[in-house]
Amino acid sequence: MAWALVPAAVTGGLVWFGRAHTPDYAASFFGSRFADAQHLKADLGTALLGLAVLQLLLALAMYGVLPVPQAARHRLATGHRVGGLAAFLVSLPIAVHCIRAYGVATYDTRVTVHSLAGCFLYGAFAAKVIVVRNRRVPGWAIPIVGGVLVVAIALLWYTAALWDFNEQQVPGF
Repeated sequence: MAWALVPAAVTGGLVWFGRAHTPDYAASFFGSRFADAQHLKADLGTALLGLAVLQLLLALAMYGVLPVPQAARHRLATGHRVGGLAAFLVSLPIAVHCIRAYGVATYDTRVTVHSLAGCFLYGAFAAKVIVVRNRRVPGWAIPIVGGVLVVAIALLWYTAALWDFNEQQVPGF
């Protein structure tokens, strides 16, 4: 049961680091700074959202919700694993820049939601790995944790990429 504490520890550790860390607003992102870095992160965040939607579709097909031939399910599982790794790798440079450049900020609602969702995302990633690897976890836990990951990525996209694409405005914030 101690494995259940790992996702909370990852999330809490990132929140603590982000709050304790002194932001470096001039930090570059693949050589881009300020608004250019935000645009690049918005583009990568959109790619991440696309990978999350693909992951969701692959999972629905693997669980038989979407009709696919039985013979294709093995290839879907492999594609799902590769897609998950790709999503994780795409998310890392975005997260590293965000926590270095901005930390965990709470000066308005959108930023607070985005900062906490970003930290939560990596706790959810940890939970997904634990749930997939642990044979004692009930089977219904895998789609729930996967769904939470997709929702977290969508929330991050909504509070950052859409905000950037929509001239620093999003409905609800």
